[in-house]
Amino acid sequence: MIEGVLVVDKPGGMTSHDVVATVKRRLGAKKVGHLGTLDPLATGVLPLVINRATKFATVFQGGVKEYIARMKLGESTDTYDAQGKVVAESEVGDIKKEDVERVLKAFIGKIDQVPPMFSAVKQGGVPLYKLARKGVVVERAAKQVEVFELEILDIDMPYVEFRVATSRGTYVRSICHDAGVELGVGAHLVTLKRTRSGNFTIKDAVELNLKRQDLISAVMPLDELLEGIKSSPGSIEVSE
Repeated sequence: MIEGVLVVDKPGGMTSHDVVATVKRRLGAKKVGHLGTLDPLATGVLPLVINRATKFATVFQGGVKEYIARMKLGESTDTYDAQGKVVAESEVGDIKKEDVERVLKAFIGKIDQVPPMFSAVKQGGVPLYKLARKGVVVERAAKQVEVFELEILDIDMPYVEFRVATSRGTYVRSICHDAGVELGVGAHLVTLKRTRSGNFTIKDAVELNLKRQDLISAVMPLDELLEGIKSSPGSIEVSE
């Protein structure tokens, strides 16, 4: 039986659930789960736990998440990304590169982040996105997350590209939205590629459309992964 972790380079336009369903069908697996949701707009590292490996999801899903993001200044959307409806527009002519650098660098460290209305976070047992689709906006409690690194890669107004390393549960589109608010012109996330999820990187990722045997060959064996965790310094106890 196939059991282990398959790291998929998620294509844009698919939900994480779509990827799980596709891999489950193609491998004939009884159980498949993912380690950290990626929005449909996002691409990149999506680790999948297969069969017995699903029991160890909490062991594998920790660690730093790293992304390459591109945001657009001057437009705010209801989803905080390019898939949403534009709700406000502003001129960005007076915004200097130094302003962008100052605002983005201020996100480094522990921050209180309010989740977007279009998110899977539940309030009163109901996912926020279900309320948002009905036009309902509710107060959301802020959650503390941490931004470990944020490096600006390119500024070509109104677009800004940056690399960011965060704790689990951080919304990069919220960083874009909040940066737009701070700059006074609004902003939203245009593209997002996850390049790292814990110990799994983009170098480990394979295309979803590979032949079945090639997908099977790309699965990292569960026993080897668990052995690596047990032998690493400061590792947590793994109970089988």
